[in-house]
Amino acid sequence: MAIRDILSYPDPRLRTVAKPVNTVDDVIRGLVDDMFDTMYEAPGIGLAATQIDVHQRVVVMDLTEDRSEPQVFINPEILDSGGSCKGQEGCLSIPGYYDDVPRAEWVHVRAVDQHGRTFELETDGLLAVCIQHEIDHLDGKLFIDYLSELKRKRVRKKLEKQARHASTA
Repeated sequence: MAIRDILSYPDPRLRTVAKPVNTVDDVIRGLVDDMFDTMYEAPGIGLAATQIDVHQRVVVMDLTEDRSEPQVFINPEILDSGGSCKGQEGCLSIPGYYDDVPRAEWVHVRAVDQHGRTFELETDGLLAVCIQHEIDHLDGKLFIDYLSELKRKRVRKKLEKQARHASTA
């Protein structure tokens, strides 16, 4: 198990579309372990493999404060969704920035777990939002893509400035 580096916007690798996982094996299970370690260390509630520069369709989540409900979604796909909601989102790849993002209120998702078993889940609230956010990562999309061009430019300039200051420190 290892903590991996999380890519930061505007890194172009965040725009890579992840490839499906063909076989859930020890390599994938090791990736899942690393992703949980990385997500918890950050700290965050969700992480897509794309964010650590692994372009496979793997997502981990844990919405609890005590890290008691880890969830794994391999090759997740939204089968159905409905309603609408808008709420503050943040992202480990866009540190320190939060904004309102429109999302479906509920989703019906199918995925594979770390043991290779297919499952389906219908959920709403924070878990539904998190699933949509992380699947977007797998598709090369970021939550700021839902915002105005002006807001995206401001975020990009702010993060580029922070990166320049960090590299000279």
